[in-house]
Amino acid sequence: MEPEPLAPTPRPLFPRGTTVLLALAGGTVAAFGIASIRGIFNPMFLALVLTICVSPVRHWMHRRGIPRGLATGSTIVVVFGLLAGFVAVLLGALAQFGSLLPQFAPQIQQLGANISSGLERLGFGSQQVEAVLSGFDPGRIVNFLGGLLGNITDIVAALVIILTLLILMGMEGSQTSALLKLLNHHHPHMVAAFNIYGASVRRYMVATTVLGIVQGLFNWITLLILQVPGALLWGLLSFICSFIPNIGYFIAIIPPLFFGFLTGGWPTVIAVIVIYGVVNSVIQSVIQPKYVGNAVALSETLTFVSVLFWAVVLGPMGAILAVPLTLLVRTIILDSDPSMAWWRPITGDRTELVPILKEEDEQIRARRRRARRASPPLPGSVPGV
Repeated sequence: MEPEPLAPTPRPLFPRGTTVLLALAGGTVAAFGIASIRGIFNPMFLALVLTICVSPVRHWMHRRGIPRGLATGSTIVVVFGLLAGFVAVLLGALAQFGSLLPQFAPQIQQLGANISSGLERLGFGSQQVEAVLSGFDPGRIVNFLGGLLGNITDIVAALVIILTLLILMGMEGSQTSALLKLLNHHHPHMVAAFNIYGASVRRYMVATTVLGIVQGLFNWITLLILQVPGALLWGLLSFICSFIPNIGYFIAIIPPLFFGFLTGGWPTVIAVIVIYGVVNSVIQSVIQPKYVGNAVALSETLTFVSVLFWAVVLGPMGAILAVPLTLLVRTIILDSDPSMAWWRPITGDRTELVPILKEEDEQIRARRRRARRASPPLPGSVPGV
């Protein structure tokens, strides 16, 4: 009996190279489009992340007999109150920083002059030296930080958008389970992908927030003991930068080093480096992986690139939300399509790689054992020792 002929493989609509170029072009257009509306997109996505994080609390309160409206309203009030309080503390800390800089204006200008003279001895031109010296102007530093946060109108508008979306998403959250059940009959893989996305984002954000608070408090107390000016601001900066993988530590440590050098010299600088390094390594290398686990499943390289990419597209908020944004892109493009699942290990999911890596390690150890048994004993050595 002759085997049945295989069905012909359908030809793709476009060649692979054309498909790649079209995908890159579409991604570029989407990135520029998102960047053009970052003032709206940032609070919208932040509201979505906050809603995902507090949804289990709302469901828990409803299961305990609390009316759905009361459970939704109370969670919204608490989350928005915490967010508004955080913004108020941030603005107050920035105001403190603005009043702190003039106190150290002579030291800052002298430090800038020393650096400029050193650059002149190295052969840099007068224009480059003048540009470096102008960067040590306290007024320009305050204006730069204020520009990162935006003006009061932008902040208030963002808070209004977040509050409105929290209310709307919270009210519609009761229909989410029914909506997912309905969609599951038509697109089960997409529903499963978004369920995994919600759990991953929730676990990552909650764990990072709790550990960031601990890290910020510890650094604040340490800087108070070392008598570094602006300790509260730098502790707050440490908390914010805990959401920026890989490079957040280096951003958070620069201001304490700078003001520690102005007040305590090199001993304070060394103490800040050691303490910040120990806290960062313990939290991000030991504690955070234990609680976050494989929820993110992004490679270190992809995480670093995503921070840079989203910071360019969305500004500082993009760097903070880089991991949830990258997970959302992977959920839409890869996880919701079974034919694209083979890309997940490339993005950093080690679930299927771990058995292969263990097998390779065992093979290497076995070859080493065979090589040791096959090698002749050294002259004068005792066999078996």
